[in-house]
Amino acid sequence: MSYETLRIHHEDGIDILTLYRPGALNAFNATMSAEIEDYFRRVNDRDEVRAVVVTGEGRAFCAGVDLSSGLGKFADPAKARTTLAELDAHFDDESMRGVRDIGGRSTLAIYDCTKPVIAAINGACVGIGATLTLPMDVRFASEDARIGFVFGRVGIVLEACSSWFLPRIVGMSRALEWCYRAHVMSAQEALAGGLLRELVPADRLLAHAVAFARSLIEVSSPVSIAMTRQLLLRNSAAAHPAEAHKAESLTLLHALTHDASEGVRAFHEKRAPSFTSSPSRDLPPFYADWVAGRRGPADAN
Repeated sequence: MSYETLRIHHEDGIDILTLYRPGALNAFNATMSAEIEDYFRRVNDRDEVRAVVVTGEGRAFCAGVDLSSGLGKFADPAKARTTLAELDAHFDDESMRGVRDIGGRSTLAIYDCTKPVIAAINGACVGIGATLTLPMDVRFASEDARIGFVFGRVGIVLEACSSWFLPRIVGMSRALEWCYRAHVMSAQEALAGGLLRELVPADRLLAHAVAFARSLIEVSSPVSIAMTRQLLLRNSAAAHPAEAHKAESLTLLHALTHDASEGVRAFHEKRAPSFTSSPSRDLPPFYADWVAGRRGPADAN
């Protein structure tokens, strides 16, 4: 895969994805949005990739949306009267270009990813730079990173599905406070607020994030990891625990005919398991309809 605004380096099961517009502090534009979405849709079919680490080139992670040519490339004011019903009915249609937030397209692709995704925040991480990290599993940052949900300062609102993700990560009260204040906070404040897992010296940040990503995938089945990620992300927002029960039941049944037999055998033989199932071909039969939201697990064939 060759991209204009991204660089990809594969290293022993880990993809290091670097936001690459260093002359603009990796500011987010329409091209970057499309390329992030494309990458995260494609990586689900690359079984050699077990996890993804995302960082920025140079001294910034992502300094927000590129406003050098205004907001015209991100939204179409002529479509401002679009109704929620129209958007729902034509969600994936080309007619909704200019209506749907392009940051949301990127974060939904990350949300749908079947691999662990780790953020290595190496500097300025503001606006879409900050919200882009929210669907990632874990966020590390350099000690001098700066993070801000600054939308109110420019008269806009939360985007990139962040009104769904942020309160789940840091709690509702803190999410509201950070967005009302629209300030750029220190990495220490973001750590204390629960957004970050750990602060790491800048010169060790990427290596630390890669080592952490590798630790997640050393022993578990790739299909188990893929389904664990999706079960937790999706069922945590379900209206009733029975929804989790249905998806877990079908996933467990599927596992019994795939990796579970090898896992149990390896346990009894006191050896490391050798799993052969892959997320690109061996996810449960209900999965595609479940993640598309067309039918629930109980209705799948």
